[in-house]
Amino acid sequence: MMFSGYRSFASSLPLAAAAIVAAGLAFAEPKAPFEPRVGQAGKDVIWVPTAQALVDRMLDLAQVRPDDLLMDLGSGDGRTVITAAKRGTRAIGVEYNPDMVELSRRSAKEAGVTELATFTQADLFATDFSKATVITMFLLPSINLKLRPKILEMKAGTRVVSNSFDMGDWRPEQTVEAQGECTSYCRAHLWIVPAKVEGTWKLPDGDLRLEQTFQTLLGTFRTGASTFNIVDGKVIGDTVSFVAGDTRYIGRVNGKTIEGITQTSTGWSAKR
Repeated sequence: MMFSGYRSFASSLPLAAAAIVAAGLAFAEPKAPFEPRVGQAGKDVIWVPTAQALVDRMLDLAQVRPDDLLMDLGSGDGRTVITAAKRGTRAIGVEYNPDMVELSRRSAKEAGVTELATFTQADLFATDFSKATVITMFLLPSINLKLRPKILEMKAGTRVVSNSFDMGDWRPEQTVEAQGECTSYCRAHLWIVPAKVEGTWKLPDGDLRLEQTFQTLLGTFRTGASTFNIVDGKVIGDTVSFVAGDTRYIGRVNGKTIEGITQTSTGWSAKR
């Protein structure tokens, strides 16, 4: 019995030794830091970095200010968030890949902007970004369209900037190109969330009926025995402008009230 036990113990020595060697190797060779690869698979899109030249143009296009809250949907390696933070803007990156989130956090720490730049590992479709005043993204058109209803419910005046891809029939207010080191995906589009103004508004001298498709306005203005079609109607953020007859109206929406001036500096107001 003792001899048999001895043989059993002896036969286990090679296995034990192998385990010790393996443990030693694992200790001696720590896991290499994560490095993203262009084209690596993601939950909704593959990863392609936004050129720094376009990041700068996107932030310029959105006129990002220190009092803004920027949220980057699908923040990847974090460069848009970190660049915004370097400008003094509080910025949050939403990224599904936890390795990318950790990489972004390390980069923010190295850049000295951790007080302004934060990152969260989350599904962008399950994320509440309603408090943001600026949204940035580099997503596919199909993803943009899925997000569009949620974006249109955001506060009027929210600026939305997309790298390259559009929002279907919601036309951008402005499109710019990046110069210099950008060689691919060098175009940025800007949208401004419009106030909801469709419906009938009462003016002291008549009724204003507005039909709205995103930022475009049509309709009529009825005053006395005259009815004028709305021409060149637009709503940018909370600012409404249109021409009725020979008069241009410009006003600001505040809930159920619009107040403004005409081209002749005459004040006007309307209520729902």
